Parts: sequence; C-alpha cells; structure tokens
Amino acid sequence: MGKERKFSWGSALMGAAAATATALVISSKPRDPTFHLISIDLTSFKLNFPVLDAEMILTVHVTNPNVVPIHYSDTDMSIFYAGSLLGSAPVQAGSQPPRSCQLLRLPARLNGLQLAHHAKKFLADVGRREMVLDSTVDIRGAAKVLWWDHKFKVHVDSHVIVDPVFLDVIDQENKSKLEIFVE
Repeated sequence: MGKERKFSWGSALMGAAAATATALVISSKPRDPTFHLISIDLTSFKLNFPVLDAEMILTVHVTNPNVVPIHYSDTDMSIFYAGSLLGSAPVQAGSQPPRSCQLLRLPARLNGLQLAHHAKKFLADVGRREMVLDSTVDIRGAAKVLWWDHKFKVHVDSHVIVDPVFLDVIDQENKSKLEIFVE
C-alpha cells in the first residue's frame, strides 16, 4: 500500500517560520492614517475692518495603524466654504508611535471677508443649522523600519457638516490617498 511518512520537526519549524514571515509582511504593509474632526472650539473674534475674522481650535483625532512610528513635516490645512478658501490651520511637524491614536489641536483662522461674500448662503445655512465645510491637507513624512526611511505623502480630503450656531460636528466623510516614495 502506501509508504508511511515520519513526522519531521525541521519541516514543521520551516512551515511555522514561513507562516510567521508571511503574516509579518502582510501586517507591515503601509496603511493610511485616519483623521476625524472631533470638535470646533471658537476662541476669539479679531477685527479685520470691515469684518470680523474668527479664530478657533480644531481638535482632530489621528490614528496610525502601521507597525512602525511615523514622523511628519509641518503643513497647512486649507478650509473651504462654497468653493472659496475660507481659512487655514497650521499642522506642526511631529511624530506618532506605532498603532496609536493622538489628538491634534490645530489653531485655525477663518476669513470674515470670504464668509461675507457668501452671506446669503451662510444665513440660509444658519437657518437650516447645517453648514458644509471642505478641507484638504497634504502631509509628508517617513516611516522608519530599521535603517530604511519609507517616505510617504498622505492627501486628505474632508467633507464636514457642522451646526453653524453651536459649532457641533454633525457628519463627516474623509478620503485619504497614500503615496509611497522609493529612493
């Protein structure tokens, strides 16, 4: 009949090592960080004659799902209302540990003159208590694995619906695109 095979510890260890290496490669694949706007806190109004500019703090929840820490350079988040640039929020350079979450508090300034150009739409949004803001940001950085730096650029487009009276975040949709640079 059939030939009987003996159990081999060497083959079992080779199979376990191959499975571990495959799992490591799959879990090490770079993934997009996620960004969610948690809150908007109005801090002050600044007179920019003939209108008022609004200063606020945006609290953003950032998740790094990767198995390595990331380091990123400073950049600016652009904030749009009805297709016009309404303001910006600087994002300072920093880093984030592997598989972690952080809260970023970004100071933002919204241009009152730009908002005045859309006064009719803004007043209608206040009446409905829903205001749509869009934002974009490009974050460049590197994820370091041993002695290799894997450079990346994440482009994030956010579509946020806020209550313009109480500045509550009602809904949001974030889309991000990760680019890896090979040098």
